[in-house]
Amino acid sequence: MSSIATITITPGAVERWPANAPAKHDGPLARQRIEPVSTAGQGVPRWLRRLSGPILLVLLWHVASQTGVLPSEVLAGPSTVIGSAVKLVETGELQDAMVISLGRAMAGLAIGGSIGVTLAVIAGLFRLGEDLVDATMQMLRTVPNVALIPLLIIWFGIGEAPKIALIALGTAFPLYLNVYAGIRNVDSTLIEAGRTLGLSRSAMIRHVVLPGALPSALVGLRYSLGIAWLALVFGEQINATAGIGYLMANAREMFQTDVIVVCLVVYALLGLGVDFTVRTLEKVFLAWRPAFSGT
Repeated sequence: MSSIATITITPGAVERWPANAPAKHDGPLARQRIEPVSTAGQGVPRWLRRLSGPILLVLLWHVASQTGVLPSEVLAGPSTVIGSAVKLVETGELQDAMVISLGRAMAGLAIGGSIGVTLAVIAGLFRLGEDLVDATMQMLRTVPNVALIPLLIIWFGIGEAPKIALIALGTAFPLYLNVYAGIRNVDSTLIEAGRTLGLSRSAMIRHVVLPGALPSALVGLRYSLGIAWLALVFGEQINATAGIGYLMANAREMFQTDVIVVCLVVYALLGLGVDFTVRTLEKVFLAWRPAFSGT
């Protein structure tokens, strides 16, 4: 029987012993925590590094406003914008506008997302469904949503319906595309394993196909949320009497660039908030999936 080489690992070095030499025992090895190289030596917290970009941008904006490089007629300075935001909060206008706009966006997303996911499941699971649904969806998704505003006004009037319909149209297609692709890109070995284990069709869909398509579905949800805010900006230009777009339209008429910037910041913060919600859902529902988190 051939002898086996013994390797003794110490905290400071690695010693190699000849195959015919007796093993060296210096007592039990000390336990050490092994960390990736990418996490070593990071003194600055990650959240602070993520905030450094926006903070630097605001500082440059402030300096340009104070030095006159950026005139107030073109774009109000940060101090003026903050003052306008405080006034809008004190009067309650900003909170009311945020609630109304958020309600429109979520209502449109709920309607459009439900339609998109339902059609994607039908087209992804069944070949007949793909033949009936996919070609139509691929054709309709190339039509600019903004070009449909005149038709939506004719069909639904100038109330809340055309605004929500515009958001629903914009959010349906990203979810459809991503859910459909997620279903069709499920690993075939998992399907074969499920068949080998004797899973029924419904159990295969519930335990293999849909969980496998979930990562793509969440990506589609993030895209749909971004498009929802974009469609909301256009939708609130349709005879709106309330909402962030209404505040922005009034500020445009009065050349109030500070109020316009406040509305844009609110749009951005609302979008960031819902994106954070989706990221949290990804961590909760995709905890089983190992993923690369950067170096």
